[in-house]
Amino acid sequence: MTMRRRSIGKGLLGAAAGGLALPAIATREATAQRAANTLRIGFRDAVPNVDPYYNSQRTGLIIGHQAFDGLVHRDPETFRIVPALATEWRWLDGKTLEFTLRQGVKFHDGSLFGPDDVVYTINTVADPASRVATPSNYAWLQGAEKTGPHSVRLHLKHPMPAALEYLALVTPIWPKAYRERVGPEGFARAPVGTGPYRFTKVDVSTGVEYERFDDYYQGGPKGRPAIQRITARYLSDAATEMTELLSGRVDWIWNINPDQMESVNRMPNLQAVQQESMRVGYLQPDAAGRSGPGNPMTKQKVRQALYYAIDRRALAERLVRGGSRVPDAPCFPSQFGCEAEAAVRYEYDPAKARALLAEAGYPNGFDVELTSYVQPRQWSEAVQNYLQAVGIRARLNLLQVAAHIQRAMRGELTLNMGSWGSYSINDVSAILPNFFGGGGNDYARDPEVTRLVEEGGASNDEEARRRAYAAAIRRITEQAYWIPLHTYVNAYAFSKQLDFRPWPDELPRFYLARWK
Repeated sequence: MTMRRRSIGKGLLGAAAGGLALPAIATREATAQRAANTLRIGFRDAVPNVDPYYNSQRTGLIIGHQAFDGLVHRDPETFRIVPALATEWRWLDGKTLEFTLRQGVKFHDGSLFGPDDVVYTINTVADPASRVATPSNYAWLQGAEKTGPHSVRLHLKHPMPAALEYLALVTPIWPKAYRERVGPEGFARAPVGTGPYRFTKVDVSTGVEYERFDDYYQGGPKGRPAIQRITARYLSDAATEMTELLSGRVDWIWNINPDQMESVNRMPNLQAVQQESMRVGYLQPDAAGRSGPGNPMTKQKVRQALYYAIDRRALAERLVRGGSRVPDAPCFPSQFGCEAEAAVRYEYDPAKARALLAEAGYPNGFDVELTSYVQPRQWSEAVQNYLQAVGIRARLNLLQVAAHIQRAMRGELTLNMGSWGSYSINDVSAILPNFFGGGGNDYARDPEVTRLVEEGGASNDEEARRRAYAAAIRRITEQAYWIPLHTYVNAYAFSKQLDFRPWPDELPRFYLARWK
């Protein structure tokens, strides 16, 4: 693949443009895969643990979604909560949910699903000792109890208005007997769920394979897949992904560079489409000083300078493209509680950035490590260029997603660039607690913000929630703890023989795909 550079935004914004060196497409191989009823997917990042509770990567969420079901399901078209492993539910009070469970459901190992599996799953992940990957997703759960042969009751620590969304998107049910027998590590190597696909191979370095689960329960919200087998390979980088697609060795990839879409669409057997998602790209300074002494990011004026230094609108419109937006608040605009009017607003003003740095004691700027896993790499390079133009000499260190997450959780990152998709939950309780709740991703460690975020997530009163979140957003933006760069617009590239539809929640549903 060849690339050329393009200058945008006063020469600071570089982007890869469309000069793909296109190899011949192996149409015969692609047609053979269609005949074999196998879909071959390429992912850029490896997933160390495909158990959804021990993964915080979007790729891991996607992998798990094909094989696991929760008590309820969110319809991707309407966002309405519909039955899954539970057929009915009702609130007994503000902190108690009762479910009637579906009968006759089988796990992939042939065992029958029942209330003991639900109680085991909920009580395990509600226990802080379980050390799930994203504790804020489950911190609201007190536990569960069996109330009958086909019913369970969930107890909440406090009111949780978005409870059903969490149960639909990030709370799959484990098979109690199997997981107890093989243990957490054995389960990660050979996971078992109730979803429309079952795992036939899990390799943390190369990928996963699935086969259609023909005993998927009647009336399941995901339906019986049309495609028999899926192979999902972990590919090392974007160039390798594109090469594999063009040569016919994979049928589907995503998050390609938008500059490549035109070239892909010129290919007779391929197509590229875009869809905005709920993912927000961000820049996060270490305001709390977790990464060590002498950290410039502990100074408010330095953090505010980051805002003024970056032309976020140019990033959104000229690099991400496809309708990308610049959020004012540290959340996705449609999420409940994302009170944009409360945010302090910053416009692109490099002169203001340089003045703030001088006031903070850095008239000649400073050196800093900018850690990122963001692809295409030109997006990280663009931010690096903007920072360097005002005197912040950022050394870009591009890491794999898993390595970046590990360093972030250990508090090692002085300035990091990443993205957060909120597990596609349309409520700020899926983003603000992760970055401001005192956990590993909290680089602000501001007790007032943490208190406000907790207050917003602990009430069923919508107005009280809005007030708390608005106050939190005001302080977060005033202190420049977390700089939202742009919304993501996913760019997908796949075979024209594949009937595939992207969804706004950034969750590819391969069980709905089919060969034409």
